[in-house]
Amino acid sequence: MPANRRQFIQTAGALSLGVAPPISTAAQSHSTGSSSAAPNVLLLFPDQHRYDWIGATPNVPVRTPHLDALAARGVRFQNAVCPSPLCAPSRACLASGKEYPRCGTPNNGADYPLEQTTFYQLLRESGYFVAGCGKFDLHKASPIWGLDGRGRLLEWGFDDGIDNAGKWDAIRTGSEAPHDPYMAYLHDQGLVDLHVGDFTRRRNEGGSYGATFPTPLPEPAYCDNWIAENGLNLLRRMPSGKPWFLQVNYAGPHDPVDVTNRMHDWYREANFPPPVHNTKFDEETHQNIRRNYSAMVENIDRWTGTFIQELERRGELDNTLILYSSDHGEMLGDHDLWAKTQPFHPSACVPLVIAGPGVSGDRVVSNPSATLDIAATILDYAGLEIPADMDSRSLKPVLRGDADSVRDHVLSGLNPWRMVFDGRYKLVLNYGKSKETLLFDLLNDPQELENRAKDDPRRVKELSGLIG
Repeated sequence: MPANRRQFIQTAGALSLGVAPPISTAAQSHSTGSSSAAPNVLLLFPDQHRYDWIGATPNVPVRTPHLDALAARGVRFQNAVCPSPLCAPSRACLASGKEYPRCGTPNNGADYPLEQTTFYQLLRESGYFVAGCGKFDLHKASPIWGLDGRGRLLEWGFDDGIDNAGKWDAIRTGSEAPHDPYMAYLHDQGLVDLHVGDFTRRRNEGGSYGATFPTPLPEPAYCDNWIAENGLNLLRRMPSGKPWFLQVNYAGPHDPVDVTNRMHDWYREANFPPPVHNTKFDEETHQNIRRNYSAMVENIDRWTGTFIQELERRGELDNTLILYSSDHGEMLGDHDLWAKTQPFHPSACVPLVIAGPGVSGDRVVSNPSATLDIAATILDYAGLEIPADMDSRSLKPVLRGDADSVRDHVLSGLNPWRMVFDGRYKLVLNYGKSKETLLFDLLNDPQELENRAKDDPRRVKELSGLIG
């Protein structure tokens, strides 16, 4: 066994805090590994995980040992930009492989157009068994998950799965009667009043961020733990004899910053860098917000270790392409801003780590990259042709070590603003109520505090031509 693979497995075994439930005899009959040359694909996709909140960032004391081990076995892209820093359009871009203006979902008020092909459909048509769970957000405007979570999964290209509402959507639609499988579970367990009461208290006592007290829910009922268990169950019943694709869409580390009692204790003594130019909360509240956010990230990371252990148990680790990323980031108070929708790096830039067969190990890519390229990369590894109408590009040359990048610039947007980033300079057009033009030199101004648009009109013109 190669040393880097042995270390990767040992890290998963030693550091995972989650214990997977017993596997049924029926599930065990499927754990024989794929007989196809095409790799399996595991896509781990949390909601609102900003790019720098990982163990590789020196001044941020968050613990992500499993993601770090995955990066040591593969490639970490440290300038990965999402095509739109908002849930529905970002996920629509991922599904379609198209840039924001062409994805058919301009905001959270629009559903994914069913006439538009998804890469999930292409995988299924090629013979992959396609499954997924968690918060897909491809019908954000319509509360049609179904109590079994089947919703529109078949239409999007899935064979099996459970689609559930996000944190606030679940409360909004399911407080009285459930409309999604997570709230149906809480109703069935007699926990719904506890959960609704907790979120009501958060609204009244500090909002999505200032309320940093732990949830009263027991560990198994915490949404990300529930989603992860669903993902493990889907993995355990994958059919043998064909390659599979599994996407796990966590609800966290999205606001509110609700954590379990156990998670709440993980970072009480940690000190995080304060927000850049924020005036909303006092210093201790900012620290508690960042401690809870970090606990949500670490909890997702421990489940990453559990999934790795399950792949090893099934004998499929060597033939599984593992990708970790997010739909968008989180401002966490930087620039007096919270959540997403912004062109600034904390909102628009996310983690992207890929490891698996044919991926050269322990590399960090600093050139600009796009999470949009996840779709084409997966299709390429599956041996499928990338459709001509996709904007997504395969990262395979970079993953093999044959190239440093497949793009010299990346795009992002959310009506009406548009952004282009070339790895050093970031240009934003039509930003804010005043439709401002912003130009940042991230080499000399990594916190994006100095707008150089008026000082460098030539560069503004050059970068504007890349936006189209």
